[in-house]
Amino acid sequence: MPRTTVAQAIVTWLANQYVERDGERQRFFEGVFGIFGHGIVAGMGEALEAAQDSVRYYQTRNEQAMVHTAAAFAKQSQRLRTFACTSSIGPGATNMVTGAANATVNRLPVLLLPGDRFATRRVRPVLQQLERPEAGDLSVNDAFRSVSRYFDRIERPEMLIDALPAAMRVLTSQSETGAATLALPQDVQAEAWDWPEELLAPRTWSISRPRPDTGLLARAADLIAAARRPMIVSGGGTIYSGATDALDAFATRFGIPVVETQAGKGALGWDHPFNLGAMGSAGGRAGNAIARDADLVIAIGTRLSDFPTMSWTSWQDPDVAFVAINVAEMDAAKAAAVPLAADARVTLEELHASLNERGFNGASVERLGRIEKLRTDWNDEVERVLHLASDTHISQPEVIRLVNEAAGEDGVVVAAAGGLPGDLHKTWRAAGPHSYHMEYGYSTMGYEVAGGMGVAMAEPDRRVYVMLGDGSYLMLANEIATAYQEGISMTIVLLDNHGFRCIRNLSGACGGDNHFNDFRVRDQASGSFSGEALPIDYAANAASLGATVLTADTPAELRAALAKSKEINGSPVAIVVEVNPDPAVPDYESWWDVPVAEVSTSKRVRKARKAYEASLKNERSFV
Repeated sequence: MPRTTVAQAIVTWLANQYVERDGERQRFFEGVFGIFGHGIVAGMGEALEAAQDSVRYYQTRNEQAMVHTAAAFAKQSQRLRTFACTSSIGPGATNMVTGAANATVNRLPVLLLPGDRFATRRVRPVLQQLERPEAGDLSVNDAFRSVSRYFDRIERPEMLIDALPAAMRVLTSQSETGAATLALPQDVQAEAWDWPEELLAPRTWSISRPRPDTGLLARAADLIAAARRPMIVSGGGTIYSGATDALDAFATRFGIPVVETQAGKGALGWDHPFNLGAMGSAGGRAGNAIARDADLVIAIGTRLSDFPTMSWTSWQDPDVAFVAINVAEMDAAKAAAVPLAADARVTLEELHASLNERGFNGASVERLGRIEKLRTDWNDEVERVLHLASDTHISQPEVIRLVNEAAGEDGVVVAAAGGLPGDLHKTWRAAGPHSYHMEYGYSTMGYEVAGGMGVAMAEPDRRVYVMLGDGSYLMLANEIATAYQEGISMTIVLLDNHGFRCIRNLSGACGGDNHFNDFRVRDQASGSFSGEALPIDYAANAASLGATVLTADTPAELRAALAKSKEINGSPVAIVVEVNPDPAVPDYESWWDVPVAEVSTSKRVRKARKAYEASLKNERSFV
């Protein structure tokens, strides 16, 4: 039995965890992100220093950002690799809570190792410890309980023997994965123990492909064969399962149109004959039209949240039925679906075979004609929108088109919150899986730069294009310094529109008429933010963090800047673009349930409330 400290045992354990799927084995933890404080420097810090040859430590600038980087890395790696993240007690730990929520909502594996107060309580309170009069065992780390898929506090060294495998089981579970948190009291980190050799020995965790129940599979096949207007909603689970070829074969063989969620975009290339693009609140004309009268929905690897379902107004056929293919039972059971709680690739292959056995020939000639017309008309509309120009500066649709052209077949676009996700969902022409990386499950402002770094670390041979607005940039841009430190190549396209433009638009749609979301100086007479635009020099800021900075104000200048950025490798490039937000990507008969004030002195709000109540009547429940 080797005798090491708790922290040393954790680091040794991290180095020896492997996963295997379909005969391919790889190391699970790529390394450890961290910012040292008194709560971990003498425990985890000492252990990482001693193990530099086997576990690489990465220095970051913000604890929330490092969790985003780990989650992005895991997502781009199909949830088969990730990082551990360690922080000190107190604010270092609580800074990670938002990142933990992001990872758990998006079902992405990340191991969090925050420092904690003394387990022995021989010193109380320690620096940064929160004391509660009614409970002596609480600390700020209990905030992780609600945002973690697994939580434990290591009060005694031997608790690791149970906790490490338990955390790893959750991290490698395709149905339960998310953030796993092991809170580490700072005194326990430094304690030694005689560990069982098998705990620290190399271990391979098998990622299984659960098969669907045969009876439920037969029911699903019967429903599909009887449907006249079936459709497929492809979510992130399609990509995580590696089911894109199976989806292609299934949709093509049976003539079933496919629409995409944010996480599922790219499962089929944008030019695939049965890909109708985005649907839902940020959906396009073709996707929303095919959904409106569908009589059967095959939901693959999607949580069916309010955006793809358009707050459950997307499907208006009174008899619409659902078949849900999802490795998570909770998601498979939504919308009163026939629940195929199983791996997406295996289930599609078995459904394919079952329909062939039934002699199902797929869509009628009339149905195929409608699909083709919707797809052709939609692609024409996207082309029109991408060329919307403005009299001053460059339009956001033009920026999207030019970045898409620069990315080509091999590039990866990364974005998160604000207006960009909706515009990109509708207009970005994804070449295939892993070319479109959107964090929209938690819609986390500030994810973009850190997430782009994680994507670049997962696939260093591909050019990463981070797109974000000035609002998100100001929240969490400091990982540019980490990207420079690590020699990470990526192109950051910063769209400066002087405010939280997306929420300004949403406020207007709800009847609001204020300047709450504008980045302008307060007018002292009126009290509103209606003065001059804030004089923020984004180019100087990005340059101070290590980026090579380019600026662009016209389409020609942006095209040239994007071309030049490709020539700069081994460090981040930031292209600052002031955009005119007025030529906007339209909505396409879409809706999102954002409740409007029921009573108001504002005529605009009262008008918006009437429209809201009319749309609310289209919401449906499926039980």
